[in-house]
Amino acid sequence: MEIFTNILTDRGSKYAVSGGLVCSRAEALAALKVLKKDKKFAKATHNTWAVLLSDSGPLKNDDGESGAGRIILQMLERAELNDHIIIVTRWYGGVKLGGDRFRRVQDSVRYYLEHKE
Repeated sequence: MEIFTNILTDRGSKYAVSGGLVCSRAEALAALKVLKKDKKFAKATHNTWAVLLSDSGPLKNDDGESGAGRIILQMLERAELNDHIIIVTRWYGGVKLGGDRFRRVQDSVRYYLEHKE
């Protein structure tokens, strides 16, 4: 799994993005579990994720950041990236971002797509 930390901040909220190859729901959940073994990620406000599985279709989880999983999924579909989980992590900074939170999710996924190996 590739992990990019501190890729952006907005009004105190900090973002990271992670991802890697997965071929099933079980593997997606295992990837999230591995990420959360790091206490920093386990204590994050949100670990939003999505994956487009070749054999069973899309999966997503907003983890309390309503609508964010859908955005990640849409970007995976546009990039035609199957069997690859992307997790956007947010540590809340004390100021609500409103609709800007979706732009930060997009920025995070874009960063991942541009920098992944």
